[in-house]
Amino acid sequence: MRLIVRAILGGGALGILAIGVLMAWPIKQVPESISMTGDVARGAYLARTAGCIACHTNTEEGGRPLAGGAGLVTDFGTFYPPNLTSDPDVGIGSWTVEDFAVALRQGISPDGEPYYPAFSYAFYADLTDQDIADLWAAFETVPAVTEAAPANVVSFPFNQRWGLKLWRAAYLYDPPTEPVEGQSDDWNRGRELVNGVEHCAACHTPRNLVGGRDLAQRFTGNPALPGGSSAPSIQASDLREGDWTISNLAYALRTGVTPSGDAFGGSMAEVVQQNSKFLTPEDLNAIATYLIEGDPLLGNE
Repeated sequence: MRLIVRAILGGGALGILAIGVLMAWPIKQVPESISMTGDVARGAYLARTAGCIACHTNTEEGGRPLAGGAGLVTDFGTFYPPNLTSDPDVGIGSWTVEDFAVALRQGISPDGEPYYPAFSYAFYADLTDQDIADLWAAFETVPAVTEAAPANVVSFPFNQRWGLKLWRAAYLYDPPTEPVEGQSDDWNRGRELVNGVEHCAACHTPRNLVGGRDLAQRFTGNPALPGGSSAPSIQASDLREGDWTISNLAYALRTGVTPSGDAFGGSMAEVVQQNSKFLTPEDLNAIATYLIEGDPLLGNE
């Protein structure tokens, strides 16, 4: 990989050859067959938890569920979440459950092309086969919408998808969702949710100039979210110093009301309205437990 990068930077024939190698480099890992029966209700809950409905529904323009989301304006261009309805041409109706698994866990389309990291696939890598089957069962019930979402508007060089293979090699991390021995069931469930499908670090961790998360600053906040918004620190010590507790954090994630009686604004208000208010009391408590108690393994105490 280092030789390829040096060749590209060096330009000339070697650079062109290296680009060709990158374009041809297969990054898709073929999954095993998924044959279990999916639970539609659980899949719908996962879809809400993971933000699928929030991102892929353009509520600003009264769009139909999962037919494509509002544009996400970033320094690299504007990204439009695609149509995820059952339409076979502009949605995912022609996919298999294995195609679906690869898209979620690996961030790769059925034709082998990498998705832009505006799609939070990095946090879904640990979804189980049963999770995938449940989600797929729920998605199969979504009525087809025949209108495609707008195409991404991305300028050169960011519109060259082969470059995402280099980005992935440098900044694609496995989510730390596995349970930790000695911790409570609530804490471990919170770890699974926060670092997985809830993808809190997507907003609450700063990023570098090419959009990679700075894991040394995990949960310390991000002053430069897309659209001009910002996300505060959710480090355990900062939350506790701000008078957050397990109970009032769980309450805020359900209602949007903070301990001071104020309300969340900006993108966090949208998270509550479209995502966290639908979580079960048990999952809200688990998330709050994990965040308030912190995770020493990730430098968050």
